Amino acid sequence: MVSETLDDLREAVAAGPPFDQELLAALQQDRRAGARALYERCLLLQAGAETEDRRLESMLAFERAAQASGFSRIAGVDEAGRGPLAGPIVAAAVVLAEPVPGLNDSKQLTAERRETLFNVLQDGDHDIGVAAIDAAEIDRIGIQAANYGAMAQAVATLKKAPDFLLVDGFALPGVVQPQQRLIKGDSRSLSIAAASIIAKVTRDRMMNALDRDYPEFGFGKHKGYATSEHLAVLAQCGPCPVHRKSFAPIAKAVETIPMF
Repeated sequence: MVSETLDDLREAVAAGPPFDQELLAALQQDRRAGARALYERCLLLQAGAETEDRRLESMLAFERAAQASGFSRIAGVDEAGRGPLAGPIVAAAVVLAEPVPGLNDSKQLTAERRETLFNVLQDGDHDIGVAAIDAAEIDRIGIQAANYGAMAQAVATLKKAPDFLLVDGFALPGVVQPQQRLIKGDSRSLSIAAASIIAKVTRDRMMNALDRDYPEFGFGKHKGYATSEHLAVLAQCGPCPVHRKSFAPIAKAVETIPMF
């Protein structure tokens, strides 16, 4: 392997870890400066991969515990969009087929990284269920009921029913499966982290679509949250059909409109 060109060696290294021991030994023995640099890069990449493997395994602790208790289809459940003044609440349920490198709480990832992981999840053998409840229904039943409803619907839309749920932040009523509530579960459970990414990216795409329908509100930028820019447009224009009329400050503004 020592006789191989540096371009050939770079291509072998570009395939990523884990690296073949023969490749590492050849690079270590190669006296060319380029080969030595590739060897050092391999060591760094290998160490990074091992660190990521340990992180992924630590985020599977709750899944492993459920499996040890006899459960085999464990779904992580999370939502996006409880707090905004506009748009739907979206929930996702995910049964992972295998660990996915890079999965983490969606709030700790860039939008670009979330999109990449969303596509990885969708393209894999994972079972994914998604549900959304729009602003009008949120106004009708309240945000907590909408939150529970979206989560339960997401579980129900999985291709095959799970036998255990890991739920971010809530004990979920109205489901038959045993469950475990995990505070900040999207940073503690890999399955919930996957659900958080699916829910967040799905909702962001929905808000981007609403931005095209109501461009004056800037939904594509703030996704319906109460930013100063959003509040200023609300004060000037009033709410549009996808605003949550039961949420302050919209509800307060509606209540104080003179009747005569």
